[in-house]
Amino acid sequence: MERVTLSVEKRDGIGKGGARSLRREGGIPAIVYKGGNSVPVKLSGKELSYFIGRTAGEQVIVNLKFPDDTKQAIVKDYQVDPITGGLLHVDFQEISATEVIKVMVHVAIKGEPIGVKRDKGVLQYGIREVEIECLPDKIPGHFDIDVSHLLIGQAIHVSDLKIGEGIRVITDIHDVLASVVGIKEEVAAAPEAAAEKVEPEVIKKGKKPEEEEKK
Repeated sequence: MERVTLSVEKRDGIGKGGARSLRREGGIPAIVYKGGNSVPVKLSGKELSYFIGRTAGEQVIVNLKFPDDTKQAIVKDYQVDPITGGLLHVDFQEISATEVIKVMVHVAIKGEPIGVKRDKGVLQYGIREVEIECLPDKIPGHFDIDVSHLLIGQAIHVSDLKIGEGIRVITDIHDVLASVVGIKEEVAAAPEAAAEKVEPEVIKKGKKPEEEEKK
């Protein structure tokens, strides 16, 4: 698993005002937590934005280098400005090399199914992340699945993943990662979907930076 080192300093200015001032100075506010404890920190905005942009969708162990100590952590969440796309805040979870942790690992789909290319079917995506439990050095950056062999009516499930030794899958192994359906199935499903009452969807983006700052 890839490892990256980031320079970190503890910060005193918390709350909305402190976070805004830090961003104006080129920094990014962050939180490092373990169990019920959390420590507010600050990092270089340029360095942290580059790291998040380069590793988005990957699980990476981060060496947080404080002036007097170094802690290992993983990124658990981050917030970006919905208008500018700029990074606003990052949550790090401190980890120990000897402690088992639970993490979500991204699923990367590769290839074009035969059922799509040859038979004009439609590739449908299932869940995009799988939760696992293991020691930090066993965490895969992501899971690759090759869908090129799929015919219409076939699917790949969590149980089909190649899981390394020492990793326990928490997600239901029957959950679908990808499947191929015929166009007729898509058309037949449309009237049923239209008949259902559509509720507004609420997309959870994680807690706001200000909410975390108040803790």
